[in-house]
Amino acid sequence: MSTPSSLKSAVLLEQMKFHLATDAGKQLTKKIGLVYQITFAPKKMGVDDQIYVVDLKKGEVTEGSYEGKPDATFSFKDDDFVKVATGKMNPQIAFMRGAMKIKGSLSAAQKFTPDIFPKPSKM
Repeated sequence: MSTPSSLKSAVLLEQMKFHLATDAGKQLTKKIGLVYQITFAPKKMGVDDQIYVVDLKKGEVTEGSYEGKPDATFSFKDDDFVKVATGKMNPQIAFMRGAMKIKGSLSAAQKFTPDIFPKPSKM
């Protein structure tokens, strides 16, 4: 399993693909049923943003922009996403500090919590 990205977040999103294929993941798609687009803007200049789609309607994670309008779009730095996804940073605090930017439905964004991510294995 090779990930073309050097983002730590890409590893989490790869794990999420497998998580969504499990019974717990299928329950998640039934419960949430929203589409999130996540843009990672690495600090290094000259590096293009990397975009992933977490589709909790279909139960899949893909790289690249969403065809259509996602329910909510998030912008993160790689490290901040990892902190939020692993529960080390509260999403509301991340938003207030400017570590996470949100476009789209705020009610959809509020369902984007560490609970939707698989519990990380020791990395």
